[in-house]
Amino acid sequence: MNDIDWKPKALKQIEKIKATAVRKRIFTEVQSLAYFPDCQGVKKLANHAYSYRLRVGEYRVFFEFDGSVHVIPFLNQT
Repeated sequence: MNDIDWKPKALKQIEKIKATAVRKRIFTEVQSLAYFPDCQGVKKLANHAYSYRLRVGEYRVFFEFDGSVHVIPFLNQT
């Protein structure tokens, strides 16, 4: 099982999401990254600053993986 490392700025971005259900879903999905690479909704990125993207509804959570998961402070809504 992998460790999840939340960057403080990433947590602040999630706190700004007004819908509580969406925030909870993002936290739940990111916690599933503890079992990375055996999780759904993850895409390896090419030609991008970050290595991976997790899709959570309308949101994209970017992260790096080097034995533990590092959630990057950039949450993108499509």
